[in-house]
Amino acid sequence: MSPRSRAHSNSDADVDPEGDLAGLVIAGGYSTRFGDEDKAVADLAGTPMIRRVVDRLAAVTDAVVVNCREDQRDAITAALEGCAPAIEFALDPVEDRGPVAGIGTGLEAVGETYGREFAAVVACDMPFVDPDLLELLLERAHDGAADGAVVQLEDGWYQTTQAVYRTDPMARACAETLESDDRRIVAALERVDYVTVDERVLEEAGIDDATFESVDTKEALEAAAERLE
Repeated sequence: MSPRSRAHSNSDADVDPEGDLAGLVIAGGYSTRFGDEDKAVADLAGTPMIRRVVDRLAAVTDAVVVNCREDQRDAITAALEGCAPAIEFALDPVEDRGPVAGIGTGLEAVGETYGREFAAVVACDMPFVDPDLLELLLERAHDGAADGAVVQLEDGWYQTTQAVYRTDPMARACAETLESDDRRIVAALERVDYVTVDERVLEEAGIDDATFESVDTKEALEAAAERLE
């Protein structure tokens, strides 16, 4: 489906994030650019990277699903011990099918476990995710009665792994996409009704593009640690 752009507005809608939104952290990839270590639990200035993501999600929701492989579960459980949101796992039934599979599996778990209408999807290697962005995207999805809200950058790129999706429609779209020849996240997105938010809106809202920083190499990890220490 075609996207619908949304200009910045001061919404009067009373959106209760904790009642409407769950978090979904995608962590099932094999971290091939990161070396032998699982980037999800890599130490980032004294804190596992996935813990930093979940701690930021805690500002907008009390319920988080982690999508990962079975062999990651113990380490991630230890990394998230004592964190504020409730944590549930959505394990990949088939490993290494890509982010569309992870998002679909995770969204199904969000609906079944928490019954939340929307999920804020964030990749595990995005430790600087801005909770204000997630609230903005949820607001835009509500305002537009849409199945998703994503940021579209000036170059046309969609930030699909830091976005808000309506749980059931996007889960179905992911399942359909996995049965097709085009298994990109954008291909799944095009199967639902979504709205876009552009960089001008982010600037007006005071949201820095550091929110999209992906720490997917050891060099990026070192640079991120320097910023935090």
